[in-house]
Amino acid sequence: MEGADRVREIMNELRASDTVSVAGLAVRHGVSEMTIRRDLDELARQGVVRRVRGGAMSLLLRGEEPPFQVREREAVEAKRRIAAEVAELIADGEAVLLDGGTTALEVARALRERRVTVLPLALQAIAELAGAPRVALVLPGGEVRQGELNLAGPLTERSISSLRFDTAVLGCCGLSAEHGLTSHNLPEVAVKQAAIAASRRVVVAADSGKFGRTAFGAVCPLDRLDVVVTDDGAPAAQLGALRVAGVTVRVV
Repeated sequence: MEGADRVREIMNELRASDTVSVAGLAVRHGVSEMTIRRDLDELARQGVVRRVRGGAMSLLLRGEEPPFQVREREAVEAKRRIAAEVAELIADGEAVLLDGGTTALEVARALRERRVTVLPLALQAIAELAGAPRVALVLPGGEVRQGELNLAGPLTERSISSLRFDTAVLGCCGLSAEHGLTSHNLPEVAVKQAAIAASRRVVVAADSGKFGRTAFGAVCPLDRLDVVVTDDGAPAAQLGALRVAGVTVRVV
């Protein structure tokens, strides 16, 4: 198992039990205890865990998402495939609203050489597209969320509401048949809802790890989405529920 995949599995174990042991993780993942200690030390530096004797304890509140720097290392190849597929869905000349998050950042990279107008909702994507010669970059107002560097708040919502987009590309914290599209951060829920209202088409870019999860803030039910692009690890039952709701599903 690659290091990034192992860290992702460790995060999943912490979500389930709050504490993990070095010895137990080493056995389960088939690596040395020294390797596990390095993984836990890295998570501690990022503020995800507190190291305790023989293991670590999660510092994330229940339902809280891991930091951007941790998520950026998760499912990297899947996110790149998803981003390439999303870029294929967007025609030259479109006006695109691009959400924050690690998968949306990959979409920004996939759009760098395209002739499109883009309003990004995260500073990372703004920086990625700032030097793109054919991209018309439109910046929203708003407050910057520390750590994530996403833009949110009343100024962001008003910026979105004053425009009309061909496509909104949204990320999510959770996507489930029962609860639809959800997000951990409540100000970002309002921004995503404004994006949906201002866009002709809503495309969700979500790796398979988001399926079946429910975050604190409800964004919209499944039938408000037009297209969902995900990887081949997504659960068949959840994909079936999307199709029943009339959503086009693309698996890459």
